[in-house]
Amino acid sequence: MRSGALTLAAAMLFPGVARSADVPGSLAAARAQITTADYRLSGRLVRVDASGARTSDGISIKAHWFPGMLRVLLEVNSPAQARVHALIEMRPGGATTIQIARPGDAAARVLPFDQWSTGPLGEGFSYEDFVDSYYFWTGQKDMGTVKFGARMCDLLQSTPGAEDRTHYAEVKSWLDATSSFPVYVEKTLKGHGTVKEFTSYGLRRTEGVWSASQVEAKLQGQSGSTLLIIEHGTPRAHLGNKDFSSEQLTHF
Repeated sequence: MRSGALTLAAAMLFPGVARSADVPGSLAAARAQITTADYRLSGRLVRVDASGARTSDGISIKAHWFPGMLRVLLEVNSPAQARVHALIEMRPGGATTIQIARPGDAAARVLPFDQWSTGPLGEGFSYEDFVDSYYFWTGQKDMGTVKFGARMCDLLQSTPGAEDRTHYAEVKSWLDATSSFPVYVEKTLKGHGTVKEFTSYGLRRTEGVWSASQVEAKLQGQSGSTLLIIEHGTPRAHLGNKDFSSEQLTHF
């Protein structure tokens, strides 16, 4: 399964591709992960509160890179009262748009920017977290090689420019030195400086594509977390425009 985000995941949205001689550096590798995205997956989004109680939504995600644009279609399929579709279109240079639709809607509506920082289960995985737009931000800095757990990683710091629409002030990515897969990501929210941590588990390679079986998002220093659990996926799904059409967005 090829991210972003988050990229999902990220998937998920956090995809991984091996480096090659014509794609030098951690930033080039991170961008290549997005510009080769073509996957579909299904699984669960699970919120675990401080007491350990769980809320679970069944989801499916499709993502494909079109010339100059990444499209991600997130579908919450269960339970019935939680059903929602979100189409996220990310264009390098800050022009990201998000549309959402619920059962019974004749047409999708544009999600206002101030609602990008929430998601189907709250702020754990926000709508913005399902695309890794920060790899295209104006400010990029190679922080060198560091260790994360048992893995050697390239640490990349990304900061937005004036044209980049985002709720984050900074993102740091720990990219596995072998696969360029983002095994750990820290995103600092604007204003209050809260840090969201994204940790990938169960790394695997399928048809030459690296992915994770689970991504955990949590607020640094706080109890509870949100899990993106991937149960099925196709890393090379051969998706096209029809898979992200307005009819798909409003079809339940």
